[in-house]
Amino acid sequence: MILSPSMLSSDFTNMESELKALEKAGLKWVHLDVMDGMFVPSITFGPPIIKAMRAKSNLFFDCHLMINDPGRYIESFAEAGADLICVHAETCDHLERVCAQIVDAGAKPAVALNPHTPLETIKYLIPQLYMVLIMSVNPGFGGQKFIPFCLDKVQELKQMITDAKADTLIQIDGGVTAENARELVDAGVDVLVSGSAFFGYPPYDERHKTFQNICK
Repeated sequence: MILSPSMLSSDFTNMESELKALEKAGLKWVHLDVMDGMFVPSITFGPPIIKAMRAKSNLFFDCHLMINDPGRYIESFAEAGADLICVHAETCDHLERVCAQIVDAGAKPAVALNPHTPLETIKYLIPQLYMVLIMSVNPGFGGQKFIPFCLDKVQELKQMITDAKADTLIQIDGGVTAENARELVDAGVDVLVSGSAFFGYPPYDERHKTFQNICK
C-alpha cells in the first residue's frame, strides 16, 4: 500500500516544511491537486508552484489534473517536475493521445474517473496506463464523504486489470480515512490519497504508521 497525502489539506503557508515533514515521516508519494475553476469549482495551483515544490522535495509527485483540455499543459507539468500525470477521462476528447503525450513528456500516465463514469471508458487503455484513479467523491472539494458504490467499482477495475494481464495500479481519492483504508486495500486499491484525514492528525510519522498498520 502506498499512501499519497493530498497537499490540498496541508498548510499552504509552509509548503516547504510540510514537504520535508512528509519525507521525514517516511512518505514516498505526495498528491498534487490541480484545479482550474472550470472542470471543478475550485482553483488551486499550476506548474510554477509545482516547480517551486520540486526544488524543495524528492517525493514522487503524483499530479492530478482536474482541468479542462489537459493536453495543452502536459509538457508544462512534466517540466515542472510531475513524476506522474493523471488526467480525467471526462476532459479529454482523445484520451489515448493525451496518455501518449504524458509518456512522451517523460512522466507516468494515469487516468481518473469520476464516480459516475463507467470503467468501460478506459477498458482498452489499461495496458498502457501506470495507474487508474477512482474518484470516490465528486471532485473539487476536500473533506467529502466516501461514496459507497465506488468500492464495487474498485473490485470491478481490479478484475479488468487482471483480465488484461496488466500491472496497472489502482488509486482512490475522496473520503479515504484510517477507518475505511483496510477495506479499500482489500478491494484492490494500491494507492490511497488522503487529505484532511492525514494532515489533520499530526505528527505525520505517527499518522503514516497508523495507515500502514491498518493495511498490513
